[in-house]
Amino acid sequence: MKQEMDALITQMVDRGIRFAEARREFEKRFIARVLQRHGGNLSRAAGELRIHRNTLGKKITEYKIG
Repeated sequence: MKQEMDALITQMVDRGIRFAEARREFEKRFIARVLQRHGGNLSRAAGELRIHRNTLGKKITEYKIG
């Protein structure tokens, strides 16, 4: 896992992707995957992410997930 992450980061840096863009895309995809894992159940997904359900709802809206 570490080697894969290092390779991905190297590619992103080499392509000039900004930190804010990388962070946003990572967070969006991470949240989407956890939501999928829990069949769209916000309470369960928020529990696994260890964030408040309302915060998760705001991020879903912000990132247009779903």
